[in-house]
Amino acid sequence: MTPPITDTDTLARFCAEAAGFPYITVDTEFLRERTYYAQLCLVQLARPGKGDEGAVLVDTLAENLSLEPLYELFRNRNVVKVFHAARQDLEIFETEAGTLPAPFFDTQVAAMVCGYGDQVGYETLVRQVARATIDKSSRFTDWSRRPLSQAQMAYALADVTHLRRIYEVLSKQLQETGRGPWVEEELAVLTDPATYRTDPTEAWARIKTRSTAPRFLAALRELARFRETMAQSKNVPRARILKDDALLELAANRPKSAEELGKSRLLLREARRGEIADGLLAAIASAETLPADEVPHPPESLARKPGSEALADLLRVLLKARSEQAGVAQRLIASSADLDALANGTPEEQIPALHGWRLEVFGADALRLKRGEIALAAAGNTVRVVPLDAA
Repeated sequence: MTPPITDTDTLARFCAEAAGFPYITVDTEFLRERTYYAQLCLVQLARPGKGDEGAVLVDTLAENLSLEPLYELFRNRNVVKVFHAARQDLEIFETEAGTLPAPFFDTQVAAMVCGYGDQVGYETLVRQVARATIDKSSRFTDWSRRPLSQAQMAYALADVTHLRRIYEVLSKQLQETGRGPWVEEELAVLTDPATYRTDPTEAWARIKTRSTAPRFLAALRELARFRETMAQSKNVPRARILKDDALLELAANRPKSAEELGKSRLLLREARRGEIADGLLAAIASAETLPADEVPHPPESLARKPGSEALADLLRVLLKARSEQAGVAQRLIASSADLDALANGTPEEQIPALHGWRLEVFGADALRLKRGEIALAAAGNTVRVVPLDAA
C-alpha cells in the first residue's frame, strides 16, 4: 500500500492529475474529543478508477505539507467534489482555510432523496450500492498517532474508493427521476459559510430546558454565551468549561457571589475559582440587569398553543404517507421542529418544509390539513388524503 502523501509537491502533482477528471471523492479523519475545533489528521482522495488505483492518503500532520493544492482543486469548477455526510468535513475546511468545495455532492443527501432512508450510513450504501463490505475495526482509532497501521490506511482508503461507485449510481438515479434540483437545494445549506459560524449569542438555543421564566432564560443565554466564547478562545470542548446540567443549575439559582457559586452541586472544581468563576458571575449579573425588552423569549417549542400537539400528530401521519409515496426520507422532507412550528402558528416563511420541492411533496397538503380543507383516512395499510368537500 502506498504510504500517505507528506509533502506539498506530491500533493500538487496528484491534484493536477485529478483536475483532468469529472469528479473526485473526498473524506477526512479527525479528532474532536479534546478540542473545540476539530483537529484534521488525514484527508483521503480518489479520482475515478478501480480499487486503490488513483486513491491517496494525505497526512495533514506532516510538518512540510501545505493543503493549498487541495484547496485549489476544491475551487476548480470543472471537478465535482464528492463526500458522504460532509457537514463536519466541510466545517473543518471552512474553519481552517475559509474554503468550501464547489461544485459539491453529498451522497448521504442524495441517498435520502433516492429513497434509501433517513441519514443512511456509508457502510449501508457500500453494501447496497457498491455490493461490497468494509472492515470497520479501525473506525475509532487515534488518527493523530504515527505511523498509521496498514489496517488504518486500508479503512481510510475504503471511505473514498467505494464512494466512486455510489456517486455514479446515485447521480444517474437523480438524472432519471429529475430530482437533481432537489439535492442541489439541500446542498446549498452545506456550501454556505454561515452554516459553520457559531454565534455565542445564540448558543443558549441548543440547550434543552422546560422553563420559560424570563430571568432564567436571560441567565441561560448569558451563561451559554460566556461558555461558548471561552471554549472557542481556549479551543477546548464546551463541557470542559461548564456542562449543560451545571449551566441550567446556575441559570435557575443565579448565585451572586463566589461563596454562593461554590455551593453549586454540579459545577466542576476548575469552574469554582479564577477566570471561569469570574466569567460565570459576570454573566449572571449581566442577565439580572437586562431591561425587560431585552430578555429572550421562550423557544416556540416551549410556548405551544392549545391544540397544537394534536395537529402536529396529524401532520406526522401525513408526512409519513407522503414520504412513502415519494420515496424520500421523512427527515429530509420535514423535521419534527418543522411540524411543531407549523402546528404552533410559526410564520410560513420560517418553516423550511413549506418551500422549494418540499412544498410540492408535502408542504401544500400540510397547509390544507391545517386549514381544515382535507382529512386523512385509512385505506387498508395506507393513508389517503380526502378533500372535505368530497367527504
